[in-house]
Amino acid sequence: MVSSMTAFSRYALEADTGRYTWEIRSVNHRYAEVYIRMPEDFRALESDLRAKLVKQLNRGKIDCNLRVESGSDGGDLVVNETVARSVVDALGQLGKLCGDGNAHDPMEILKWPGVLESRRSDTEQMAQEVCRAFDVALEHLIDTRQREGAKLKDMVAERCDGIAGQIAGLRARIPEIIALTHDRYTQRLQEYVQDLDKVRVEQECALLMQKLDVAEELDRLEAHLDEVRRVLAKGSPAGRRLDFLMQELNREANTIGSKSAHIDSSSASVELKVLIEQMREQIQNIE
Repeated sequence: MVSSMTAFSRYALEADTGRYTWEIRSVNHRYAEVYIRMPEDFRALESDLRAKLVKQLNRGKIDCNLRVESGSDGGDLVVNETVARSVVDALGQLGKLCGDGNAHDPMEILKWPGVLESRRSDTEQMAQEVCRAFDVALEHLIDTRQREGAKLKDMVAERCDGIAGQIAGLRARIPEIIALTHDRYTQRLQEYVQDLDKVRVEQECALLMQKLDVAEELDRLEAHLDEVRRVLAKGSPAGRRLDFLMQELNREANTIGSKSAHIDSSSASVELKVLIEQMREQIQNIE
């Protein structure tokens, strides 16, 4: 299944020990970048949570935020004297440098991470609840990415059908366009040159028509379209391969435009590039 890289998930777990709220945001990114913010008491869980996340998500910039609200048995609050003393000493040194002799506000010191701690006997249980809430939030995020990815897949498939229609229409017009171009160049030569060597004229026109023939470009466009559909059917991770295919499709569309000698082929080239650009914009969000 194709997944989008853009999604948001929020889940709050109510427990006796407190309320644990995870918010996970995901946006498009070239690689997988994970940022996890949580209280210091649970920092030891970060590596396990990170490994669990990157195992299921291949690409995207993912921000995870945990908010913990203590329950009825929240435990006694205690001051970590070692951390508090370090903070006070650092503030004292800064005060000397700044020439500020004012006493420090204790409330400001308490706000410093790690100064105020909760003495609990159920730390292991709280860690399990944090992980359980994270699992549910991650599951919701993946579901959202897959729903969004299904919509992106339909959009890209619709543009593929549009490109296929342009290819079929242009392929049907190629013989007529070549014949019209041949007659136009022959007539123009006759207007400027007397006693034409018909054999030489036909040779030159044949070389010109060969240069203007876009059948090979149309064949390659069809081959690239088949590959796009195959990648979409295979599912994520698909974004990087699809992005490369958009470059190849655009290359062929540009070649058709450069070979154009008729309004129909010029219009088809422009329409092809519009459809390819629309696909490319959507593919930027595909994992």
